[in-house]
Amino acid sequence: MNKTRGRVTLPSEENFLNETKELMERWGADAIRDSDGTKLDDEIKQLDAKIYTTYFVARGHNEFAKKHMEECQQLYLMSMFNTAVSETLEIDILKGYFTEQVKPDYIHDPKKYWEVIDRTSGEVVDTDNWEVNEETNCVMVKKPIPWHEYTVSFLVYAIWDPTHMYNHITNNWGDKPHDIPFDVRGPHSNEYMRNFLTQWLKDNPDTDVVRFTTFFYHFTLVFNNLGKEKFVDWFGYGASVSVAALDAFEKEKGYRLRPEDIVDQGYYNTSFRVPTPAFLDYMDFVQKFVAEEAKQLVDLVHESGKEAMMFLGDNWIGTEPYGKYFERIGLDAVVGSVGGGATLRMIADIPHVRYTEGRFLPYFFPDTFYEGNNPVLEANENWLTARRAILRNPVDRIGYGGYLSLAYKFPEFVTYIEKVTDEFREIYDTIKGVKPYSGLKVAILNSWGKLRTWQTHMVAHA
Repeated sequence: MNKTRGRVTLPSEENFLNETKELMERWGADAIRDSDGTKLDDEIKQLDAKIYTTYFVARGHNEFAKKHMEECQQLYLMSMFNTAVSETLEIDILKGYFTEQVKPDYIHDPKKYWEVIDRTSGEVVDTDNWEVNEETNCVMVKKPIPWHEYTVSFLVYAIWDPTHMYNHITNNWGDKPHDIPFDVRGPHSNEYMRNFLTQWLKDNPDTDVVRFTTFFYHFTLVFNNLGKEKFVDWFGYGASVSVAALDAFEKEKGYRLRPEDIVDQGYYNTSFRVPTPAFLDYMDFVQKFVAEEAKQLVDLVHESGKEAMMFLGDNWIGTEPYGKYFERIGLDAVVGSVGGGATLRMIADIPHVRYTEGRFLPYFFPDTFYEGNNPVLEANENWLTARRAILRNPVDRIGYGGYLSLAYKFPEFVTYIEKVTDEFREIYDTIKGVKPYSGLKVAILNSWGKLRTWQTHMVAHA
């Protein structure tokens, strides 16, 4: 196979110039990116390659966030089920949750924004029949029906971004500050995000592509009291909820949402549930808002002469690439994590962008790149499952993420990826623009419609 170049994005980091040059040559990379936890030094930025710079809109700005904790992002959570066995029932609302990630919202009146439900009968408990103890984070239910089960749906502030939390724990970042996510519906936060990006674009003249990771609201990812995933829904809109959003929704749609519309008996409107009209209205409401706000940021990027790329992950909620508002954002490209063939097609088929890119696995983190492990096994499985989809409709680019210095310590892995990148370019040059043969047509009927193209049976990517 002849050596080719291009269509590959290489992660790099500070003080790794010579090795970066070597792998650029071996993998044929024509773009270099940073990752969460890494930075590119000036020498690397001067290499003959496009420079991608990761940009976090609503996290990674703790100095600002700490001054406006009332504009922190929020979630509706549901307590555990509690059985009434006496004349009063005390419910510890945070039991089973990670208190480094969330804290109850006592700024806004719980009697207005929370809900206690008798799950046995399905009835909402009158607000006169329960009280909140802020010191113990408990709700006291008065005279509950014996042996009935009760839950509390309550608002919390999200005080640690869940992706940053995962990266922090995985890489053992120790006392590195926790990224606090702020909500751009807040007036201070909205003004800050525009002003900061405007100045950032001036301060980063060597950046060619601003890689938004992503925009405003993280998919639903909540951790348990042990710091492990409690529940995850890659499509979840839970972290887009706030008092400001609830009030704006009522004004726009003409009715008020209940906490139960979000909590959904503890299922949190997973994509395996049939969505309620209220939740579909809420999704539409969020998508419209995100598209309008994201477009203004993309316009700033274009005015500075740079490209705007969106990572289809992390804070992607509301962008919905197959939704009716996505085109309005005006993005140049979308990059997403390739978990297999379905996720590759999910990325490759996205309309209204000039090019698409797949970030392949494994991520160059120590949970895979450690002594005694062979990362080629995961890379090989990832490539083989994605290659079948590439043969039908390829993404325009592939790449990797994480710490290049870790991957460099595994020569067999480096050699394997060298073969993968050459094979990808050969397939792309042969397949791109060619209509594949189809012997039959398949229709998929589901409650979500074309919004969930390639996504109807996903939980976390593949």
